[in-house]
Amino acid sequence: MTERLVARRDLEFLLYDWLEVQSLCARPRYREHSRETFDAALDLAERIATEEFAPHSRASDLDEPRFDGKRVHLIPEIGEALKAFVDAGLMAAEHDEQLGGMQLPLTVAKACFAYFKAANVATAAYPFLTIGNANLLLAHGSPAQIDAFVRPQLAGRFFGTMCLSEPQAGSSLSDIATRAEPDGESPLGPGYRLFGNKMWISAGEHDLAENIVHLVLAKIPGADGRLVPGVKGISLFVVPKFLVKIEGQGAQSRAALGERNDVVLAGLNHKMGYRGTVNTLLNFGEGKFRPEGRAGAIGYRVGEPGQGLAAMFHMMNEARIGVGLGATMLGYTGYLHALDYARNRPQGRPVGPEGKDPASPQVPIVRHADVKRMLLAQKSYVEGALALNLYCARLVDEEKTGESEEARREATLLLDILTPVAKSWPSQWSLAANDLAIQVHGGYGYTRDYPVEQFWRDNRLNPIHEGTHGIQALDLLGRKVVMQEGAAFKRLGARIDATIRTASQSSDADARRFAALLGTRVQRLAQVTQALWTAGDPERTLANASIYLEAFGHIVLAWIWLEQSLAAQRAYREAEATFFRGKLQACRYFFVYELPRVDPQLDLLANLDTTTLEMQDGWF
Repeated sequence: MTERLVARRDLEFLLYDWLEVQSLCARPRYREHSRETFDAALDLAERIATEEFAPHSRASDLDEPRFDGKRVHLIPEIGEALKAFVDAGLMAAEHDEQLGGMQLPLTVAKACFAYFKAANVATAAYPFLTIGNANLLLAHGSPAQIDAFVRPQLAGRFFGTMCLSEPQAGSSLSDIATRAEPDGESPLGPGYRLFGNKMWISAGEHDLAENIVHLVLAKIPGADGRLVPGVKGISLFVVPKFLVKIEGQGAQSRAALGERNDVVLAGLNHKMGYRGTVNTLLNFGEGKFRPEGRAGAIGYRVGEPGQGLAAMFHMMNEARIGVGLGATMLGYTGYLHALDYARNRPQGRPVGPEGKDPASPQVPIVRHADVKRMLLAQKSYVEGALALNLYCARLVDEEKTGESEEARREATLLLDILTPVAKSWPSQWSLAANDLAIQVHGGYGYTRDYPVEQFWRDNRLNPIHEGTHGIQALDLLGRKVVMQEGAAFKRLGARIDATIRTASQSSDADARRFAALLGTRVQRLAQVTQALWTAGDPERTLANASIYLEAFGHIVLAWIWLEQSLAAQRAYREAEATFFRGKLQACRYFFVYELPRVDPQLDLLANLDTTTLEMQDGWF
């Protein structure tokens, strides 16, 4: 089962041969670690993912959450798997020792979490959201809020959510209508009573933990009693399912549960995939529960009034990269299942003299050129996407522990511009990998007897949640490439140019050829970007933002593959020739088959085409 989750040798190559994470051990934060401790963490994740998460993936898909009017019912294996995850200390793997953490580099922690995303993405969503919730509160919460909500989450006693969307306002957060009425001061910060509805809340109601910590976007009424329009009116609140009282202080503190808060499950959403993650509609302040004697969900403001969306972006950006990792690993496990099937499924005979005898034995389908094409495409998508996601995690480590202010600032800029790519590119192309995995299985892939159909259904969510493909495109072209006078775009271009220079001096003819191919596209991208933003018409500039994101993403992934090929050449060992040749061939595939896709896209963008912009409703 393990080698149908993620290839361990690939993880080791990315971590040690390419990203050189062992060098982080020289920094004070990670000085207690070594490659041995990193490998031990990967071993632990591999074992728990294989033994506790993977076995119930199908069961949680078939027996989705049920609400009987009183409580949500989940299959027991979900809770058992999460207990094993928590007991192993993995909830706090990346966090400070004083918070009960292992203080692992985020790059290693994400490599560990990749196993869980591959094994059972639905069950992995519960710790994924909890870790993100805790990270936001660590960055923006008060010491009392950290004691009340972060420590119990990292200990696995409480789980967390993020509550943004509303039935009438999905991605349009400026239109949210949940109210937060001031309710005096409390030991946990300025108190409020919340009234409103939140939709699409993953992990919003369950009995998997003692408490659920909701991070809720809402608006504080102005002096006239009206909500402030737009995003400037949005504030952030922490709203627990059960009220909390702190006993003790700091590391010795304990969050004791109080009465039930006025947060009520209104119903469950029934999904195509990701079924093991309960997805909810929540009502805040409907009066079913009356904490402290009256209706209204009690919440505590996090940060300053009107700064809620900025704070929530801390969790949203982390979630976006995490969604990209989830998409990647669904594609990756689908690829490994398809590869295993192709190696063991005999069908047909070779084209050529040896295949002309109908009495000759059939051959495994992996020997057929078109099956090789589909497998190679999958390999190039998922191994490229995993490399991109771990590269982003490595940037976070640099952002936190870089040895100079300049290094930390550069990491922040690169992370800013790569986040929409790290979310959307794997969500699009790892889903394409899942589609190809079904195709490799043929008719069997379209049945429930093989898991590749579930991987596709699970992965179909990822181009939607945490900002759709179109929203990520507007973020990239509309904000990230022009922010700070193009600082992030220039830094990324400099990184890519450095790789191109190295490859152009390689003794390997393919590396030199690919450097030239990438260099041409990078120059064209810069020209097109400038043309788009000097047109003087933002609506026309952004009309084809999704095409821009796709071209940009493919150029970034070509760079990531060129980086991998150079690392493979540096680390090449004859004893592992098969592994390294596979890396180099996947790089070759991407440059020959995939990178040329960007040329017509860049042509279309350069022309500032208005076909979609000019389309009228009545013409459909």
